[in-house]
Amino acid sequence: MLRPPPRFLPLLLTVFVAVCLLPGAVEASLGDRLPEFRECVEICARENCDPNNDPTPIPLHHRLLLWTCPQECDYTCQHIITERRLGRGEPVTQFHGKWPFVRVLGMQEPFSVLFSLGNLVAHQNGLAKLRQQIPSAYPLRRYYELFACFGIAAWVSSAIFHTRDFRATEQLDYFAAGASVLYGMYYTPIRVFRLDKPTPRRRSVLHFWTAFCCALYVAHVAYLKLWRWNYTYNMAANLTVGLVHNALWSYFSWKKWSESHRTWTTWPGVIVAWLMMVMSLELLDFPPLWGALDAHSLWHLGTIAPTVLWYNFMVKDSQEELASTVKLKDVKA
Repeated sequence: MLRPPPRFLPLLLTVFVAVCLLPGAVEASLGDRLPEFRECVEICARENCDPNNDPTPIPLHHRLLLWTCPQECDYTCQHIITERRLGRGEPVTQFHGKWPFVRVLGMQEPFSVLFSLGNLVAHQNGLAKLRQQIPSAYPLRRYYELFACFGIAAWVSSAIFHTRDFRATEQLDYFAAGASVLYGMYYTPIRVFRLDKPTPRRRSVLHFWTAFCCALYVAHVAYLKLWRWNYTYNMAANLTVGLVHNALWSYFSWKKWSESHRTWTTWPGVIVAWLMMVMSLELLDFPPLWGALDAHSLWHLGTIAPTVLWYNFMVKDSQEELASTVKLKDVKA
């Protein structure tokens, strides 16, 4: 059974959501600047959204996801204009910073929602595996549990955002993903260099490292919220942080393999290589296939299997270290 979260987490979540509700910028695209699109939306709203002129009813499942009549017009006109452009041999264009996806049950990006939930399940199952197979006294277990909690929060936020794209859900997704990536960089040197060992020097380094990572995250959020909502910066920041801990895990994998030549020690290196490969999908943006499957959703699909393998690695690594500790004690006895 999963243990309840620490008492401070609800407070942090409340503050986190409140920050996301602060005003932010909205990105425009070629599609929503097209005169024919604006005319289409204007006519649709006039014909269907006037409360004094028998407005067109919105289906219940759309209303539950907060679709309004003007938004229904916007969505409908996106696809009308897209069909016209394709008929004229013109390329598909984005609207409001997004491709014109086909909704499913009111969800704006159905495959991204589905694959986000797949990652969520992978982290939930991984957390359960950590708690079942690693003793609570093992000093690194709490860091691994927090890794799972950050991952769960990130993928819940991703599923919410891809279901309905509002300013608050977008920022919730970006900040949760940033926290998850930064935590990955935080706990990596703790394992690689065993900063959890109770020696005065390592404790001092750990305290400094914790404060430094917290300050990085606060500065990251403050820049995006209080200075400029910058998509390029956000991607670059996450990529840089990801590359740092990927490099550390590659080093760890090579070092462990050189020492033991055991297959499981190669798993971090394999996972890093896989993630770097599927990460390229984020750079190869293309209009969604069948109106639903785009590069971003494929990136989410590509992270499910590595997540499962990663939890297997953390469990195996922990068990191997515990076993070696027991053997050492037996030898000394």
